[in-house]
Amino acid sequence: MNASDRLARRLSLTDAIFIGLGSMLGTGVFAAIAPAAGAASAGMLIGLLIAGLVALFNAMSSAQLARLYPVSGGTYVYSDKRLGEAWGWMSGWAFIVGKLASCAAAALTFGNYIFPGQAEWFAALAVVTLTLLNHLGVEKTAAAVKALVLIVVLSLIAVCIMALSGAPGPEGTISFSGPDSIYGVLQSAGIWFLAFAGYARIATLGEEVKAPERNIPRAMFLSLGMVLLIYAAVSISALSAVGAEALSLSDRPLAFTISEAGFGRWSWFVTLGASMATLGVMLSLMAGIDRTLFAMAADHRMPSYMAKVHPVHKVPHLAGVTVGVILIIIVLTVDVRSAIGFSAFTVLLYYAITNLSAITLSRSERMLGRWSAFAGLLGCLVLSFTLPPGAVIAGGLVMLVGLALYLAQWRRKRSS
Repeated sequence: MNASDRLARRLSLTDAIFIGLGSMLGTGVFAAIAPAAGAASAGMLIGLLIAGLVALFNAMSSAQLARLYPVSGGTYVYSDKRLGEAWGWMSGWAFIVGKLASCAAAALTFGNYIFPGQAEWFAALAVVTLTLLNHLGVEKTAAAVKALVLIVVLSLIAVCIMALSGAPGPEGTISFSGPDSIYGVLQSAGIWFLAFAGYARIATLGEEVKAPERNIPRAMFLSLGMVLLIYAAVSISALSAVGAEALSLSDRPLAFTISEAGFGRWSWFVTLGASMATLGVMLSLMAGIDRTLFAMAADHRMPSYMAKVHPVHKVPHLAGVTVGVILIIIVLTVDVRSAIGFSAFTVLLYYAITNLSAITLSRSERMLGRWSAFAGLLGCLVLSFTLPPGAVIAGGLVMLVGLALYLAQWRRKRSS
């Protein structure tokens, strides 16, 4: 490849850190905190730590693979190169269905915070708007990401201050003496994992980061650490203010927390933070999904129309429209908790394949020992199968559908 065909290395370590923060501070902290509290009560704090640790191992694998394959497609490309065509297909399928569910969860979280009574319709409106933006080739620059992150962080700091300074509710306590089980803690970790799933965005920018061998791992470590501290502070504050049971029953857990603490007039600020975070994550995810569809279509593994590029805006516009239509159907038919559970299961399987791909790296290709990839693989598998049974069953069935589609394609190739 000629030097003129390469992307310019313009992103500093600070830029990469903010991109990581902007990709992670979204749906998770504004929505996943409720089902996590329902699964493990105060034990969700332990689950949060476990999820962060598994995400860190996965980030190590993603960073090493991104150095070798700095192209669109992520784990779809890594597993296809390292493990074979079948693994590439399954990882691409897991990414597409998992991230569609993540997008739906983000859209429904946006709707719940903006207009609780008509959440699904406002979610659909958000999908239509962002589909149009993606069609026009709108991308988040590092400066825009920094502005987004600052607004979200300020809103979360406000939640912590108001929750801790207000009058605690009758159930506002943090106690580990309840009936929480290891299974419940691990289930909460699987749910929390969705709140960390944006860290791989740093790795995918490997060709645009200055000194990537040094700055990509640093950015991943630092952004994951910052996000873990923010999530822990918000969770402790919410549990102290309203308790796990009340928190688990709300579709707007952080707005509910400050209202119960006596600061309901400031709920608009939390709504602003939630809307900015969820819309930012949606825009990022939708662009990632349609580009994965584009990469798979270019390999003749998805309908060929998805490989078409808009002549002016230079985006996979037909793949983007397909993503938008599917998302509208999802947000009008499912609830946010179902979307979170299903997404967590398929995304965990996706990252399990990432770790499996990293295990195949030779000594000269690795930055780290294989132990981190083995730890990430084990963590992903354990967390995926301790999620709520409904999420596991639904996710398993969809993955079987993906396998059936691959086998049908394989048979057609053999017969032709």
